[in-house]
Amino acid sequence: MVLSVLADSVVFAQEVAEEESEPVAFYILGALAALWAITLFAVGMRSHTFPGSAAAQRVVTLISVLIVAAAMASAVLSS
Repeated sequence: MVLSVLADSVVFAQEVAEEESEPVAFYILGALAALWAITLFAVGMRSHTFPGSAAAQRVVTLISVLIVAAAMASAVLSS
């Protein structure tokens, strides 16, 4: 579900970037990256075992990399 939401966000950001001359997609994806970082911080501070397993760690890392890569790509494409 999280990857589906992320994919939808990237598609939306790309559509907005095509319509706008300003880097709106970067602003959206940058805000998403900031919210993701704050969420990870909050969950990590509450739970000493976060993420619970090696598989969960890989998923969190994958999501983080995808969000940052999408933000970076939108910055390059909108410049």
